[in-house]
Amino acid sequence: MTQAERDRLVALKKAQKKLITQKQAAEELGITERHVRRLLRELKRRGDKIVAHGLRGLPSNRKINADTEQKAIAILSQPVYRGFGPTLAAEYLAKKHGIDVSRETLRQWMIGAQLWRAHRQHIEKVHQWRPRRSRFGELVQWDTSVHEWLEGRGDEILLINMIDDATSRWFARFVKSDSTVENMNQLEGYLKKHGRPLGYYTDKAALFQTAVKTKRDGSRKGKDREELPPTQIGRALQELGIPWIAAHSPQAKGRVERGFLTAQDRLVKGMRVAGVTTLEEANHYLETEFLPWVNAVLAVAPANPDDAHRPLEKHHDVAAILSHVEKRRVNNNYTFPVDAKTYRIVRKDICAGLRGSYVRVEQRRDGSITVRFGDRYLRVERCEVQPKAEPAKPATPKPPRKPAMRSDWMRNFNLKKASH
Repeated sequence: MTQAERDRLVALKKAQKKLITQKQAAEELGITERHVRRLLRELKRRGDKIVAHGLRGLPSNRKINADTEQKAIAILSQPVYRGFGPTLAAEYLAKKHGIDVSRETLRQWMIGAQLWRAHRQHIEKVHQWRPRRSRFGELVQWDTSVHEWLEGRGDEILLINMIDDATSRWFARFVKSDSTVENMNQLEGYLKKHGRPLGYYTDKAALFQTAVKTKRDGSRKGKDREELPPTQIGRALQELGIPWIAAHSPQAKGRVERGFLTAQDRLVKGMRVAGVTTLEEANHYLETEFLPWVNAVLAVAPANPDDAHRPLEKHHDVAAILSHVEKRRVNNNYTFPVDAKTYRIVRKDICAGLRGSYVRVEQRRDGSITVRFGDRYLRVERCEVQPKAEPAKPATPKPPRKPAMRSDWMRNFNLKKASH
């Protein structure tokens, strides 16, 4: 019974129990009152099945008889028709044997007789253009382009770009390497200028997603694999409350990819004319010449003029969030290791429950190290000399085990003599 039939039955039973009038039932079901009275009489006589169609479960009057089906299968089972598909087989049955049957019906017959195997068609993937988001800041595409930006006039540089999906506005900068620190610097600049977007859309690079480690010639585990910890950028986005979305193909983030094609043409030629040879000169030309042109000419107005960016809150410590964060366990002497170096917590900052607990170690981008235990930051000092561990006490050798003493109380006992 379908949902529509169940709803129909509920209305009829309400009318039968006088909870609603026959007129109200007729309006609810979209039928006449006379038909409602007829259905109520049938409900009393036949039961709930009156809401289902009377021909349900019966064979169709247009169904081809079984003899025709068996004849067609026998013909198609001949060696001459080996490998025929439903379309070609239907044509030959109609032309040579006078059996007129549709392609879909014949396909079901052939699948049932194991003369044809249903398989998924290999269709070339077609990437349809995804519609833009409606508001500025709803989605920002983030990527890095490796290209000969200086055409050999200087060291190799890369372009990190954050492009808004709704407006195509750029926020870009040249860097020396596609590292976590450089991407965090770019992220900090975007946050301070615009605020927190509703989502970042990137590829599956190791900066954003922890790679699954597999053995050589091994296969990756599917859904049963353990959830891997986030990368430093992934953790920072979580603490900022910004969702991260992974693109499954370059075409999925086509807006930023097409933007790079524009830059690799116009920006490269513009820097060539300007004689740019260094990273500083490239960023100066980018900020003063190219980005103003892009955001004025190529950018579009969003469908909704509202700005979806959210401001940074008081608890968003950008310097702490955009740092390399690790957990370290505090030893009994209030020390902990970081990058083959040992740090000790200052005596005045020692508190209860610190020994054996884990602290959050933040290696800031300026090279400093801060340590947080709970909501409290602790002062630390580096130990120039490695603290000596207390020597372990030598194990006391155990005395040799004496052989077990055997009792002599059954020495002269004879079971045969005892039986007499």
